[in-house]
Amino acid sequence: MKKLLLYSIALLFSAALHAAIRLPALVGNNMVLQQNDSVTIWGWANPSEKITVFTGWDNKTATVTTSGDAKWALKVRTPAAGGPYEIRLKGDNEIVLKNILIGEVWLCSGQSNMEFSYYNDIRQIKEELPVCNNNNIRLFNIPKTTALYPQDNCEGSWQVCDSNSLKPFSAVGYFFGKKLQQTLGVPVGLINASWGGTPAEVWAPEHIVTDKPELSAAAAKLVPAAWWPHKPGYAYNAMIAPLTNFNIKGVIWYQGEANVNTAETYTPLFTSMIQSWRDVWHKQLPFYYVQIAPFNYDKENKAALLREAQARSSALPGTGMVVVSDVTENVKDIHPQDKRTVGNRLANWALGENYGKTGFAWKSPAFKDMSISKNKAILHFSNVPTSLKINGKAPVSLYIAGADHVFYEASAKVEKDALIVWSNKVEKPEAVRYSFSNTAIGNIFSAEGLPLGAFRTDDWPVGQ
Repeated sequence: MKKLLLYSIALLFSAALHAAIRLPALVGNNMVLQQNDSVTIWGWANPSEKITVFTGWDNKTATVTTSGDAKWALKVRTPAAGGPYEIRLKGDNEIVLKNILIGEVWLCSGQSNMEFSYYNDIRQIKEELPVCNNNNIRLFNIPKTTALYPQDNCEGSWQVCDSNSLKPFSAVGYFFGKKLQQTLGVPVGLINASWGGTPAEVWAPEHIVTDKPELSAAAAKLVPAAWWPHKPGYAYNAMIAPLTNFNIKGVIWYQGEANVNTAETYTPLFTSMIQSWRDVWHKQLPFYYVQIAPFNYDKENKAALLREAQARSSALPGTGMVVVSDVTENVKDIHPQDKRTVGNRLANWALGENYGKTGFAWKSPAFKDMSISKNKAILHFSNVPTSLKINGKAPVSLYIAGADHVFYEASAKVEKDALIVWSNKVEKPEAVRYSFSNTAIGNIFSAEGLPLGAFRTDDWPVGQ
C-alpha cells in the first residue's frame, strides 16, 4: 500500500512538472522586444492548458490554449521604445519575466570576422571594457550548435551589456549596436549567431542548396574540417531556425571567406539564403553585409571573384554591402583588427536606410558604366554625393587593357562622379579593373571618406 501511495505521488509530481509552462531561451529576463510592432510570445505546456499572458507596458491580458502537440503562441503589440517592464505568464504554474525593454532588435551572423571577440585578442574590445556598461544594450549569444532538422529552441540567455557579457560577444555586432543605441537613444537587443570558418551553405535551409543542381554541386566541393560544419542547413537548423518566432528588425552579416573556391555560385546561394530567412520571418528583413577584406589567398583572384559575387548580391532589394578594403592592416591576416569601423559602417546603413537619419554617407561608390573617348576610358559611379577623390599622387591597383587583354597600370583623374582612366601603353582601351585581386588595397574614395568598391568592366576569363 505504501509503495502504491509513493508511486501515485510520483505520478502526480511528474504530471505537474510536465504541465508547467516552459519558455524558449529567447523569451526571458532582460530581453529586448521590437518596438511598435506585433511580437510573438510562445512556449510549451500541457495540451489544452489555458495560458494567460499579462504585458506590463499596457496592462493588458491575453489568453491562449495549448495545442495537442503541447505548443502555444500568441501575438502582443509593443509600444514605442521604453521599459523596463514585466510579463507575467500563468497556467498551471506562473512565470514572471523581468527587466524587459522595448527597442530595436538585430541579428548578427556569419563566420569568424563576425564571431571574433575579446577572446580573439580584439584590442578595440579590450579598450571598450571599462566603458561598455550599458543597460540599454542587451546581448544574446548562441553557442555553436548543429542539427539535422530545424529546431524550435536554442541555448543562451539575454544579458545586460557589461564587461563580462561583452567578452564572448561579437565585436562587430557590439560596435554596430552601440552606434544604433547612441544615435537612436533607444534600447538595442543583439543576437549573435556566428561560427568561424563556416560556408554560407550551412546557414541556408538545406532545401535551398539541394533543390538547385548548381548549388548542390558547389556544396559537394566543400572540404570537411575539424572546426566547423560543411553540410547544408546544419547551422541554420540549430542557430537560426529557433529564432524565427522572435521578431527582429534586421540582419547584419560578415561571411564569404569560406566560399572563395565556389565564387561562381555565391550570388545565387547568398541571395537565396537571404530570401529564405525573409520567408521564415514573414517580413522583408533589411540585410546588410560586409565584403571580404584583402587577404593573401593561395590562388590568384579567388577573393576578387568572391567580392564580385558579393557586389552583385546587392541588387537584391533591401540589402547593402559595406566595403572594408581600407581597414586592412596586414594582408596575411584574414581577420582585420578594426572591428569598430566595420560595425559603424553597418550601423550607418541601418541608420540611413531604416531609421531616416541624414547628414552622412553610408554607401560606398560603385561602378556604374564606362564609355571610351579616343585613348581614354570614362567611368561613372553611383553613390557619389559630391565627388570622388584619390588619396595620394596617383591611383593604385587601377589597370587598363585593350583588345589584347593585357592590363597595364593606369593613370587617372577625377571629374566629380567620374574617373578618367588611361595608359600610354593602351591606344584603344576596352577594359578597366580596380582592386581586382586577392590583396589589392585601393586609394580611391568618395569625398565623404568611403572606399570605392573593387570592380572590373569586362567579363573576360580570370585566371586562378
